[in-house]
Amino acid sequence: MKHETVRTSAFAMPLTNPAFPPGPYRFVNREYFIIQYRTDPEALRRIVPEPLVLTEPVVNYEFIRMPDSTGFGDYTESGQVIPVSYQGQAGSFVHQMFLNDHPPIAGGRELWGFPKKLAQPKLAVEIDTLVGTLNYGSVRIATGTMGYKHRALDAAAEAKKLAAPNFLLKIIPHVDGTARICELVRFHCEDITVKGAWTGPAALDLCSHALAPVAELPVLQVLSAKHVVADLTLGLGSVVHDYLSPGASERRRAPVSEISIAG
Repeated sequence: MKHETVRTSAFAMPLTNPAFPPGPYRFVNREYFIIQYRTDPEALRRIVPEPLVLTEPVVNYEFIRMPDSTGFGDYTESGQVIPVSYQGQAGSFVHQMFLNDHPPIAGGRELWGFPKKLAQPKLAVEIDTLVGTLNYGSVRIATGTMGYKHRALDAAAEAKKLAAPNFLLKIIPHVDGTARICELVRFHCEDITVKGAWTGPAALDLCSHALAPVAELPVLQVLSAKHVVADLTLGLGSVVHDYLSPGASERRRAPVSEISIAG
């Protein structure tokens, strides 16, 4: 294979048989179960990278069922997303995600920088309860429950929330083990159609695990929960901050340590 052929055909790994196809990536009947809870602000400060700014000491714990996704197939995901702001614009920082399907693990990490690892999440309705669980191997590390469709939410408002910017820390190492790419990436969900949204009483339990440390952001108080079903397209991202560029630390807007969060 000639040099030019390699250069022009390279999209993802492996070269001749990538683990995922080029986008766009459309999701049909994507089902969210999101529990928002109050946590330890000091624990958040240790996790959220500058130049993102913490806005409140809360975490969104998510279980996401994706039965029909372009190029990725049928899978389920679970993890933690943290409300932040960037240059005054509200958004979310994706802290860690666990899922049960290789193509979106590879594509999510290589394209956007999603912090994805292999695990066994589930989301299902059990009689009158929406139940989300996450196992890492044989160990249960997260259990979320909500009363099923107790009260409808405004679909337009939920679509607007889904369209807000999301931020990721994309890291790709060099062959010597040092960071070759270390960037803050922003992406949006696009072409959103919310088919239904509901809320109800909820509970969330997180358990300690050395390699899946969801419990390091402890649940102090469950604040709200929602169940949303939507069609959407996962947009490709843009780099908003390069940590390896000269003067990157001087160009940051404000350090997280300087932000005061009410407990």
